[in-house]
Amino acid sequence: MLESLDLERTLDKETYAAQIEELMLQLRSLQLTCREKKLPVIVVLEGWAAAGKGALVKKMVNYMDPRGFVVQSIVAPTLQEAAYPFLWRFWQKLPSQGAIAIFYHSWYTHVLEDRLFKRLLPPEAPQAMTQINAFERQLADDDTAIAKFFIHLSRKELKKRLKKMGEDELTAWRVRPEDWQQAKRYKEYSTLVEDMLMQTSTGVAPWTLVEGNCSRWTRVKVLSQLVATLTEALERQAVRIPPPNLPPQSELLPTEPNLLAEVDLSVALDKETYKQKLRAAQIDLLALQRAIYQERIPVVLLFEGWDAAGKGGAIKRLTDSLDPRSYKVNTYAAPTSQEKAHHYLWRFWRDLPPDGIIGIFDRSWYGRVLVERVEGFATDIEWRRAFQEINEFEAQLRTAGYVLVKFWLHISQDEQLQRFEARKNNPLKAYKLTEEDWRNRERYPLYNVAVNQAIARTSTPIAPWTIVPGNDKNYARVFVIETAISAIKAQLKQNSK
Repeated sequence: MLESLDLERTLDKETYAAQIEELMLQLRSLQLTCREKKLPVIVVLEGWAAAGKGALVKKMVNYMDPRGFVVQSIVAPTLQEAAYPFLWRFWQKLPSQGAIAIFYHSWYTHVLEDRLFKRLLPPEAPQAMTQINAFERQLADDDTAIAKFFIHLSRKELKKRLKKMGEDELTAWRVRPEDWQQAKRYKEYSTLVEDMLMQTSTGVAPWTLVEGNCSRWTRVKVLSQLVATLTEALERQAVRIPPPNLPPQSELLPTEPNLLAEVDLSVALDKETYKQKLRAAQIDLLALQRAIYQERIPVVLLFEGWDAAGKGGAIKRLTDSLDPRSYKVNTYAAPTSQEKAHHYLWRFWRDLPPDGIIGIFDRSWYGRVLVERVEGFATDIEWRRAFQEINEFEAQLRTAGYVLVKFWLHISQDEQLQRFEARKNNPLKAYKLTEEDWRNRERYPLYNVAVNQAIARTSTPIAPWTIVPGNDKNYARVFVIETAISAIKAQLKQNSK
């Protein structure tokens, strides 16, 4: 692909001056339209060292409203960032609706420079690029415009520019040892670039290859393509057909399993057995908390379930004996205005625990295929594609070494009604019962279908669901802790191999 570029292409000063002025005015106008239409924009600038990316960014932003964009200059991850999956730090930097984020280097550093210097091993590269493709597709599906540019230089031009920058005391500090390695290992790096371009140039996020030997040509080509990308994205937004409004599904199809109906809700523990098992499990979990901290293993324990199913009680018993410095409980309600201005997974990426910490999620990203589906907060298209997005997200966590345990706390409708009545008549617990709880109960058939389908479609070999029989709280609490213990022990054993 790189060999197809004509690096001798140039642009004279007069033609450049006329074209660049018009392009910059168009870009400023498009920026304002994107803000008005709430279209988020991502610009990825990759290329050889000294390819002129910095000068291009400076030229670009001089014409833009500084309140509507941010330049993300990506360097090696910090110690904090390295404690998360590699895409975590980029989710933190995503633009909100109507904003523009310019990535001066990006997630592609991981499959280029990290690969060149063996920080990313060859067997790991295909998986990393698969994750990148999923990341970009998820953003594009959520109406983010993505423009990706790779600026190519000849080996001769690269060496000349690095030497010139290195001899100038004002620019010498910008030349890294890694940049000289690009020149020294030019052919090897070119091979990595070719592989990256082939694997990650997709329909929703294609690469634009840019001839970089002439800076005037480079700037005009990048800005012309950026204007075209934004114009096309805005036109697609304007002619988009409203999503279909299908009738809600209140019954499972004959071919669909009723996983909840198969649960034995009669299981129970007597009080004395419960106390003994709970204490033993809590002690075991405390010892494992120390082990995962020492081994730098991150843990995610996710809780979903019916209203009044006992999620709070299970979480309370799970955390009673733990060191509070090494776990965090995240609770979720309706997204805030800031969270709504991003992809729905954004707020959950932000709350992931780092290495060695237990993250407990009281409600989770499954809201997209449960409450948002049933209550109409997500369109049919949005919640249907969320199954794939969730599976991709969880696969990234497991690949990054996370322990991931997903609990659905299941109780019968009769048991739920009893607990509702008990809360209503208890002044200390009445606040837990809301009108929404009663309304959700009336929609049980819709939620029953949604839960069964969510479990069936997102219970994967690496991230299975655990359905917890919850009619007896004692049994459920012990079962939750023992299941978490088994998962953590399995990960410790795997890591020790």
